[in-house]
Amino acid sequence: MYLSSIFTDPERAEKLIEIAKTSLWPMLEGAIMNTIPLTLLSFVFGLILAVLTALARISHVKLFQGIARVYVSIIRGTPLLVQLFIIFYGLPNLGITLDPFISAVIGFSLSVGAYASEIIRAAILSIPKGQWEAGYSIGMTYTQALRRIILPQAARVSVPPLSNSFISLVKDTSLASLVLVTEMFRRAQVIAARNYEFLLVYTEAAIIYWVLCFFLSILQQYMERRLDRYV
Repeated sequence: MYLSSIFTDPERAEKLIEIAKTSLWPMLEGAIMNTIPLTLLSFVFGLILAVLTALARISHVKLFQGIARVYVSIIRGTPLLVQLFIIFYGLPNLGITLDPFISAVIGFSLSVGAYASEIIRAAILSIPKGQWEAGYSIGMTYTQALRRIILPQAARVSVPPLSNSFISLVKDTSLASLVLVTEMFRRAQVIAARNYEFLLVYTEAAIIYWVLCFFLSILQQYMERRLDRYV
């Protein structure tokens, strides 16, 4: 019925085309102003947290190992949406009120940090022990061997899975609309509620997400080819 009405009713078709045109820029603006910055900030902070967590997991200090294990277990064992709700709606009960964007950055950073830490930890453990021994044999300390030998090699191994995490984060930012961040999907919700063309507007939003992820996939392939030159 929906598609047939478009082909049989020229006025409705023109109306849908006009809605698609007028809704495109507000959604792109939401992507530029909030979705992309939210993704970049969350991934950068999450990556820093992931490296620290991974190093804590492989350290010989039981306290650091325990803290890292508990953090990863909690974040991986609870839904991201629940975590966002706790940060934005729950913390005010303790007198801590955060801006919606800041709440989203914290929530996504914690999520990225937990999942990416396992990627980085696995990459570090995949480096042969002989690499450590080679560093020690020339007088390097544990920190020097880690920084100059192990982490550069682990970084190359981590690029593909970390790139996938980054692409997934772009899509996950749509959850920020539920904590009042006016990112792209939030703009789509407002537009759809105003004209009741939910299928059209949400399909348009899906296409924009797909285009963003498509270009990120191309960038990922380029980075992998560049890194393969040093193998």
